[in-house]
Amino acid sequence: MTDELAQNYIERGIRNPQLIEAALAINEDRLHEAEPILRAHLKRDPLDVAAIRLMAQLAARVGRYKDSETLLRRALELAPDFTVARSNLAGILYRQNRFPEAVETLDQVLHVESGNIASRNLKAAALGRIGDYDEALELYDELTQRFPDNAKLWMSQGHLLKTVGRQDDSIAAYRRALDVEPTLGEVYWSLANLKTVKFDEADLHAMQAALATPGLSDEDHFHLDFALGKAFDDRQDPERAFDHYAAANSLRRTSLDYDPAIVTNHVDKIIARFTPEFIAERVGQGADAPDAIFILGMPRAGSTLVEQILASHSAVEGTMELPDMPAIAMREGRGGGPSGWIDAIADMSPSKLAGLGAEYIGSTRVQRKSEKPLFIDKLPNNWIYTGLIHLILPNAKIIDARRHPLDCCFSNFRQHFAKGQAFSYNLAHMGRYYADYVRLMAHIDAVLPGRVHRVIHEELVENPDTQVRALLAYLQLPFEDACLKFHENSRAVRTASSEQVRRPLNRDGMDQWKPYEAWLDPLKTALGDLWIRYPDM
Repeated sequence: MTDELAQNYIERGIRNPQLIEAALAINEDRLHEAEPILRAHLKRDPLDVAAIRLMAQLAARVGRYKDSETLLRRALELAPDFTVARSNLAGILYRQNRFPEAVETLDQVLHVESGNIASRNLKAAALGRIGDYDEALELYDELTQRFPDNAKLWMSQGHLLKTVGRQDDSIAAYRRALDVEPTLGEVYWSLANLKTVKFDEADLHAMQAALATPGLSDEDHFHLDFALGKAFDDRQDPERAFDHYAAANSLRRTSLDYDPAIVTNHVDKIIARFTPEFIAERVGQGADAPDAIFILGMPRAGSTLVEQILASHSAVEGTMELPDMPAIAMREGRGGGPSGWIDAIADMSPSKLAGLGAEYIGSTRVQRKSEKPLFIDKLPNNWIYTGLIHLILPNAKIIDARRHPLDCCFSNFRQHFAKGQAFSYNLAHMGRYYADYVRLMAHIDAVLPGRVHRVIHEELVENPDTQVRALLAYLQLPFEDACLKFHENSRAVRTASSEQVRRPLNRDGMDQWKPYEAWLDPLKTALGDLWIRYPDM
């Protein structure tokens, strides 16, 4: 297609009544109305790049990111100068956790539209996800100076400043965002999520006023409720705190479609597949690379603390919660739902298993900024892929970070996650998820004794020297005193525990559930006797 024809399609699309109708339907989430319009239009004119882009937007809205990417690449093949489509493609790559590709695509967009605020903001976010913090901060400094009345830019800058340990600057950025937009609930939650900020009376009144604002969005509403829960928790008012936590979780849950039976069935299938015979038949297969250390388990179980301890060792590099293992599992099980990889792995040849292991090591290399021989992948949800990790990376180390079930689960209930962890907004769902996690790890212990090293959070806090030495012995690393001085490590930390691991070990996170016990019966019921037997379970 000639550039002139492509531009003609783009310009006509702005005025085409059918495409305008489809675009409005997409923006208003009337996807069932937009799709037949676009399909009929593309059947008549399959080269209309404006319609192809709209179809890509529709696919993205329903989470079909690969389809969206294919459509956008088709539009760009037909119209290489279609900058809006290229910008959309960058966003789709970002959503698929393909951050280096997103940065490369954004550079192409910014070469044409250097002042595009959305693309510069997305580039800064993508740079942060691959650990290029200095360049990302430079972008945010520039953007906030140019657009000082954009609250979300200040908020994004605050997130990154928190990650690199500049807490005072982070708080200042968050406060600046609130000066611009006092009802932006995510900022109040971000301050609460530092875990070190205690809201004063002015903050409390400001949050309550924001919560009462007519027309407040659900997102602002539940963020404010989570933050108010923290405010009343700090005031040792568990009843009012729990009311806000419960309201936040209830509202957040309305936008999610979580079925705990899916995880239970998933664990059943893994246990049925990973028999001693199945594992024995595959001994010696997979990639030899010993680089990876997986820290997994429940969110809010102390995994960031374990990571910070290990990342203080001269041979270990901390990265972040990496998406690569779930991406491999989902791709290999395509068409079979979340459990598809369990069936697919049974038919994998030795070369296929080795190839997947090598792919993981290769795809995570962008996160490694040093020459240290070992690196950490701290994605908690990788517990579901422990068997897959063992088969494709038999020399990788696996650490299960475990915390008292009531403390761990209630900590999740008080936490809003930027994405994922859909189980965490309902106490019964959370207890069942914890029980399924324990059940699978017990099976792994039975069929692969000694393969996983378990760190009990409370034992680590009470006896750090013994526990750290045992952890390093499992990794076959010599003891280094820096591991006990982990709080002096200035490395960037992306998780909710970022400020907590910059303090010496303390008991602050222990027994936090007890003031809330009157409201935790659904959690206890779902856990069964696990909370009584802990840690012997």
